Amino acid sequence: MRKRDDPAVIGRRVQKLRTQRGLTQRQLAEPAYTPAYISTVEAGRVRASDEALRHIAGRLGVAYEELAVGRPAHLATDLRLRLTGAQRVLADGRAEEAAVQYARLLAEAEGHGLGCEQATALLGLGECALETGELTPARQYFERAEACLADESLPVRVPAVRGRAVSHYLAGELRYAVYLLESTLDELNRGGLHDPDALLLLYASAIGPYMDMGAHARAAQAAEFALALAPQAGDPALIARMHRSVARTLIAEGRVAEADASLAKAAELYRQLQLRTELANCHWMRGYVRAQNGELDGAEAELRQAQAMLAESRAALYRSQVAVELADVLHRRGKSAEAAELLRGVLGDFSSERGAVHAAAAHRLLGIIAEDARDGEAAEEHYVRALSLLERAGAAGDLADLCRLLGDLLRRTGRIEAALDAYRTGLGHRTTPGTTTLGPAPAQPPL
Repeated sequence: MRKRDDPAVIGRRVQKLRTQRGLTQRQLAEPAYTPAYISTVEAGRVRASDEALRHIAGRLGVAYEELAVGRPAHLATDLRLRLTGAQRVLADGRAEEAAVQYARLLAEAEGHGLGCEQATALLGLGECALETGELTPARQYFERAEACLADESLPVRVPAVRGRAVSHYLAGELRYAVYLLESTLDELNRGGLHDPDALLLLYASAIGPYMDMGAHARAAQAAEFALALAPQAGDPALIARMHRSVARTLIAEGRVAEADASLAKAAELYRQLQLRTELANCHWMRGYVRAQNGELDGAEAELRQAQAMLAESRAALYRSQVAVELADVLHRRGKSAEAAELLRGVLGDFSSERGAVHAAAAHRLLGIIAEDARDGEAAEEHYVRALSLLERAGAAGDLADLCRLLGDLLRRTGRIEAALDAYRTGLGHRTTPGTTTLGPAPAQPPL
């Protein structure tokens, strides 16, 4: 609770409320205190005890907090209701509108010293910023939320930690994202803080960075833990997010039917919850599943649906990431010109600090398209730019594949030594696919 106001401030507040209610100092004092005592309180000459303030508050018909810190009755409850309303606006894909509401609620919570409500508003602002691709502000909001929750238990702080990790992941800082998630998981499990929602949120969030780093064994293990924790979790949106993330590991293991079933469960939950952006992400992942299974017509339809939904919600970074995967499907369907045009249209949305892995994927595909058109110089330029992005992000599996493409191109153009260097680099990444470079795995939950 916020520290009590100065005696003079409280005194003026008591006098104002007493006068508004037409009470005398004697009526306010009886039966426990004297009129003289009430007079000294109103004059600010004495620091009333908590017991005295509670008596005065009861006689005035107000909450203790309204006298002690000037906080209107039921403000915290009202703020929480309005924060829930902002969350629904965000869930409906209206991130910019939700951000305006969260900012207003944050100012109100700060003005009244409501720490938990401040943290909730900051988390909401962070999620809005992630939605619109503003990664640096998103990270800063999550850091501030974590600071507000510094005195709370670790499970309560987990959404802020997870938000920071996702901000770093989308910025291409895969290793640091994994460090944040794994160190928090380790602390939770070693400390016996087995909160199902917190653990599920962290394991589901770790799957993406693990997959991009080539740490497939850890991704599969995180998926198994997430699936085991799901029945204990109380948040349907969290369970839906978990099903979407787990689908990635099922795809990597060739379990396409199971991946599709997992995504269908997620989609149904999101429909029930009306979480438009998350539902778009389900269409995105289902498109990816179909593409991996060679169902290119279905993949294109799912990805176009995802792109349209994300465009409506103005989720710029996610929309651009979907465009890269859609371009890959178009290329495989023989529509290379359309794919190249789509990629060039979204490349400006990426940078080494924003969507680095998908930026590299865009350059890789543009390189392949340039090779098909016998433009070796342009292809090499795209491959080299993709290589630089992936090295910074630490995406080992993609790096190995890219080094093979670059080596093949260099070999065909007669630069044998340079090609051998590229192959050696790729082999180095293939033999250390993330699992061996991440350090010890975090402690496991007692499942």
